Amino acid sequence: MGLLSLAIWVPIAVGALVLLLGRESQAPAVRWIALIGALAGLAVTLPLISGFDNTSAAAQFVEKSLWIERFNIHYHLGVDGIALWFVPLTAFITVIVVIASWQSITERVNQYMGAFLILSGLMIGVFSAMDGMLFYVFFEATLIPMYLIIGIWGGPNRIYAAFKFFLYTLLGSLLTLVAFIYLYNQAGGSFDIATWHQLPLAANVQTLLFFALFAAFAVKVPMWPVHTWLPDVHVEAPTGGSAVLAAIMLKLGAYGFLRFSLPIAPDAAHEWAWLMITLSLIAVIYVGLVAMVQKDMKKLVAYSSVAHMGFVTLGFFIFNDMGVSGGLVQMIAHGFVSGAMFLCIGVLYDRVHSREIADYGGVVNTMPKFAAFALLFSMANCGLPATAGFVGEWMIIIASVKYDFWVGLGAAMALILGASYTLWMYKRVYLGPVTNDNVRRMADINGREFLVLGVLALAVLYMGIYPKPFTDAMDPSVAQLLKHVAQSKLP
Repeated sequence: MGLLSLAIWVPIAVGALVLLLGRESQAPAVRWIALIGALAGLAVTLPLISGFDNTSAAAQFVEKSLWIERFNIHYHLGVDGIALWFVPLTAFITVIVVIASWQSITERVNQYMGAFLILSGLMIGVFSAMDGMLFYVFFEATLIPMYLIIGIWGGPNRIYAAFKFFLYTLLGSLLTLVAFIYLYNQAGGSFDIATWHQLPLAANVQTLLFFALFAAFAVKVPMWPVHTWLPDVHVEAPTGGSAVLAAIMLKLGAYGFLRFSLPIAPDAAHEWAWLMITLSLIAVIYVGLVAMVQKDMKKLVAYSSVAHMGFVTLGFFIFNDMGVSGGLVQMIAHGFVSGAMFLCIGVLYDRVHSREIADYGGVVNTMPKFAAFALLFSMANCGLPATAGFVGEWMIIIASVKYDFWVGLGAAMALILGASYTLWMYKRVYLGPVTNDNVRRMADINGREFLVLGVLALAVLYMGIYPKPFTDAMDPSVAQLLKHVAQSKLP
């Protein structure tokens, strides 16, 4: 087994082991086994970073063997600069979520931890797959553990939210399966994604394929107007589920655009770029305004995620090196920042059992350490320079201005709106005098919570101050992608 296979199957194997430990009396042991499994999963991803050749645009750490001979389906893995950073990011967030859920989850601990570990391996499989059918299997399989996480450990309306999540994402994916089968036939019975990239396709075929792929990836991002499932799911999901959903699962859709939509249907991507840019700007501006009127902290951060992911798709469809790289950087940064924002809401919820902004006020007086972390993450969510949230947004705005001044101005509006709703929430929750007895009784974060937030704070600051390792790895692959997309694939 190569490094990518280990990154996929180590957490899945440990997750399966944890599921077998079914008795509640074994919960302490389950937590430690899950943590060891998550750390082992992270450890096997680190050599991918140190061993990656930043000068090459080719897929690296490639593994290939025949899986289903009759249909010529291969177990084919590899990562290029576009996919590289999402593998360790997924493993890292899994470790964070296991530690963060240490005390808050008391029922069915083995199933909860097992679901997250299995989900981690499946998501890494999505980023690593170089065979179309293998990608589809991993892409769809991620729905199952997340559906269970929402439906079992979620809030009062968890069943509604879980069904909405599952149906939205599954219905979009069915059109993508049709597109994959068509490409398989056109490629002479091959699911190899690199072969698909070279197919000469007629203009009308490219358009149909583009929108079939759009159906799955736009819902997963989620883009406006197919974003309505996300706030409902975030409100009902447990804290760990919200963190993984925002930090990693939304990235699967954006990654799909770069791996499939742009290189397979480049002429259609150029033709319909105006639509993608328009939908992205609506997400950035309109959804930002919607976030400003939210009363529930989780809903506010959920709408914030839609706005930030609008930046990502905007960067992709202006066909500019800095725009695409900025979109990728924004995806990684959003993984750290949005995960941290949801974990901070989880810390408050564990103490007061409310996510309503009106139920708080003056938290800084009783939880000064926690308030300092929350301020850092809020500033990163606003795009403050020297934090992870700034780098990608700034790159996309520069690229947008080069593409069209008015598009750049619309993108820049997001920084103003982001600062407005994020700082307004911070002011009402954390600043001022203590407003009620619940806040007065709140104890500051313990050592475990300090560790989780401290590690995320270091990641946010490191990426904001020194983003070079991230951009160096992705630049050759981005340049090759844009060169490929610039060449017409019309027969």
